[in-house]
Amino acid sequence: MADKIYEAGVQAGRLNCDAYDAHFSDLHPALDRHEALVAADRCYFCHDAPCITACPTEIDIPLFIRQIATGTPDAAAKTILTQNIMGGMCARVCPTEQLCEEACVRELAEGKPVLIGQLQRFATDHLQEQGIHPFERAPETGKHVAVVGAGPAGLSAAHRLAMLGHAVTVYDARAKPGGLNEYGIAAYKTPHGFAQGEVDWLLKIGGITIRNETVLGRDVTLDELNGDHDAVFLGMGLGGVNALDVSGADKEGVLDAVDFIADLRQAGNMADIPVGRDVVVIGGGMTAVDAAVQAKLLGALNVTLVYRRGRDRMNASVFEQDLAASKGVRIVTHAVPKAVHGNGAVREIEFEYVDADMKPTGATLRLAADQVFKAIGQTLEGDNLPALEGRKIKVDGTGRTSVEGIWAGGDCASGGDDLTVTAVAEGRDAAMDIHAALAG
Repeated sequence: MADKIYEAGVQAGRLNCDAYDAHFSDLHPALDRHEALVAADRCYFCHDAPCITACPTEIDIPLFIRQIATGTPDAAAKTILTQNIMGGMCARVCPTEQLCEEACVRELAEGKPVLIGQLQRFATDHLQEQGIHPFERAPETGKHVAVVGAGPAGLSAAHRLAMLGHAVTVYDARAKPGGLNEYGIAAYKTPHGFAQGEVDWLLKIGGITIRNETVLGRDVTLDELNGDHDAVFLGMGLGGVNALDVSGADKEGVLDAVDFIADLRQAGNMADIPVGRDVVVIGGGMTAVDAAVQAKLLGALNVTLVYRRGRDRMNASVFEQDLAASKGVRIVTHAVPKAVHGNGAVREIEFEYVDADMKPTGATLRLAADQVFKAIGQTLEGDNLPALEGRKIKVDGTGRTSVEGIWAGGDCASGGDDLTVTAVAEGRDAAMDIHAALAG
């Protein structure tokens, strides 16, 4: 078996079926009822709870944990979903160790926080598994809002607008709704079709129409949307990928990490996804870690993640870094790509070490590689967009852009931190401001 797993070159089916099932099972198995009650009992139910302030969607965390503790998980779910309609997904993918759980008084006192994320999952899963949608639409207002992008920001905005009585049409470039949740998150974080299940559940509010495979600028223009609707919300994320500007970057086997992750997410069988024997991932964010870990889980022998700065500067959380290391991923820091070597296809990639100020030290590193994944950032795509701030759409605190009648939120807009939970909050808040504007 070992000879097959570690055979040179890029190939599919390096592992047996049982190994794929084990490797891509749920990263955090759900709490059962008893475990949830025990975990909830650890909460101090702080009056001025710092965990609420640390949550981008400002969920009343002590309240929902108390509701779990008193045996009413569906009420807890409504408390969560009132603030964060995608609370089920966020419970799985939020870096809670950097947000609510880091601020938890138990964490500060004992180094062991209340399991806020897992309790949130317990409550939202309990409600969604019953098919219950706890919100009702207000009477129709006669207003029609266009939402571009069916990711976390767009769906959050669409749900809140529909709940307030507006008709919403969501335009999305992909074949399925869900955006980042469907195409951009590691397969072991949300297995068993959870992302699509959450979208289907969200749409039960009614009043939302989704038009898939509709690309802004190709199938519909922003001017058309603005003219045909009472308001427009842009939540299309970042569709482009930064280029690797070194010699040999166009060689076979040098790929975008986001495409690799999307292929994994859409694969009916993980054994169909080819992976190299020696894999190198360039980047230091969540996408880089997700690509590196999944390459290892697919059976790669050597996986090395290379980042240009120190580990303290990586966008991936310490938990994610430690997860990668625990799966056998080697992390190399303070190194920048210099050249890709190979005759047609990549065989090696060369890096140059840099100091803390990004100045070359003169030392280099060459890594064997038959597959290289770029995770060096994504870019905004589109023409005739509202005014930009840096490389994103400029917005104010309510999501308003420079164009009358157009709002924006999520990864495509300035000011955010590129987290699912932040995108949900920005979509929700923009929807409330759109509603206020439409109401005069």
